[in-house]
Amino acid sequence: MARRRIGIELHGREFATEMKIPKSLLVDPEKSTVYGAFAVALSIWAFSYSSVFGPILILAYYAVWLPLVLVDYRRLLRHASSAWLPLAFAFYVCLSVFWSDAPGITLRTSIQYCSHIACAYIAARTVSVRTLTIGSLIGIFVVLLYSLKVGGYSYDMLDGTYNFVGAFSSKNQLGFVASLGIYFCIVFLVFLRRGRISFILTAPIFVLSAYLLIMAHSATSTASIPAVLALVALLAMAKKLPLRYRRVIFVVGACGLVVVTAVAFAGLLDFVLGAFGKDSTLTGRTYLWEQGWEAAQQAPILGVGYAAYWVQGFAEAERLWNEFYITTRSGFHFHNTYIEALVELGYVGATLMSLIIVRTLWGHISALIFRTWQAESVILGGVMVLLLIRSFVEIDTFNPYIMGSFLLYYSYFRLVRVHVARPRWTAADLAEPETAGR
Repeated sequence: MARRRIGIELHGREFATEMKIPKSLLVDPEKSTVYGAFAVALSIWAFSYSSVFGPILILAYYAVWLPLVLVDYRRLLRHASSAWLPLAFAFYVCLSVFWSDAPGITLRTSIQYCSHIACAYIAARTVSVRTLTIGSLIGIFVVLLYSLKVGGYSYDMLDGTYNFVGAFSSKNQLGFVASLGIYFCIVFLVFLRRGRISFILTAPIFVLSAYLLIMAHSATSTASIPAVLALVALLAMAKKLPLRYRRVIFVVGACGLVVVTAVAFAGLLDFVLGAFGKDSTLTGRTYLWEQGWEAAQQAPILGVGYAAYWVQGFAEAERLWNEFYITTRSGFHFHNTYIEALVELGYVGATLMSLIIVRTLWGHISALIFRTWQAESVILGGVMVLLLIRSFVEIDTFNPYIMGSFLLYYSYFRLVRVHVARPRWTAADLAEPETAGR
């Protein structure tokens, strides 16, 4: 217990009393709902608007997570070595400063990214999935309300359209937040609600998220959310099936998904983009991918250094900014996580990044297929599918202070935590009521 001594003077005599503040209210996932939801909501605000309000939001983000190490460092640091894959990637990102084309920028950004991973690790150890969902809903609602109040529009020079961006700098950022709002509303109602009041509380968030998703005209966000919800529905129905049937359905479904995707991808992609008035060039993204692949060949093994490509004054970055009318000369990327990683960190870094995504997704999905069904794995598995789909057209997991990277590492560290805590499934485990995440 965290303790503070208070002196009280009464009739000339001083008495010492003790005020006990339970640590569990801050670091126990089952009891930290209030603080955890506040910390998650503040983090989402920082991820969304740090570019608007400045470094003060990033400092606030650090302030709600990093001091928790001092509250109970044994709980937080126990089994930290089990998360060796993100640790290896973080070490490699920092190591890239030695061959970076812009070592000063690489050093600063790599420290930011590593500390961002540390915050996600602390969140995974102190915040349950239910608390994460509640905090996300609160944060997303406030963020979207502010964007609605700002009411900003952005002109797309490539396709000649105006798109609603709110207080964001991009319609895709707004679309991502709105799609997460829809997703967390649905999974909260299906898996985590307590009473009918949950429908009343989440209805405004769902309506606002859906409205702004439509207003943003983000093809990526609009197309990905139905696919994710369909997968979550399938995983939810798997709860009723015995383990052996889950495995058969998983194998058959996985093979069918590969075949259907290979056959239908080209036509389906054109259809979805056509609904938004676009074509299969993705308003220049395929050209960006070609440019990124050519840039990666200059340093294919180690890359040019983390965050060392899009640097003002560098010829190739300036050329692409000019071609895509990026007058701010910042906040641009190759619109593909793996190509971005390949350019900046080479094949080594791109492989590590891919392994983190695949390991996290497979960990949660396989837990449902081959072990006891848990709502936590369904929710985080859906998050990972959303991030996987977006990883081919965005870089939500590759930069610090972004909601996507926070959710990725939170999902990974929750997987490690569950695995360490329950390495074997016994008959007693299988007999327990399935109340995970409630």
